[in-house]
Amino acid sequence: MQKFPNDCLKKKVIYTFEKLGFNIIREREHISMERENKDGSKTYLTMPNHRYIKASTLRTICTQVGISRDDFIKAYETS
Repeated sequence: MQKFPNDCLKKKVIYTFEKLGFNIIREREHISMERENKDGSKTYLTMPNHRYIKASTLRTICTQVGISRDDFIKAYETS
């Protein structure tokens, strides 16, 4: 099992989540994103607006929104 990358650039993390179907709603102290699911419901994501995002924060976000570790890493590496 691959590990989450450490201290990821915020721009690359945002781009990765956009590839996974999320769109930015708001960007202030935190970045809010949403994804519309196939059943019409929405999934929301909030992350800190820091220059670098820690691996532990990414793990927590992915768990909360239901993205597997492998799916995130695959999208991150191709971005």
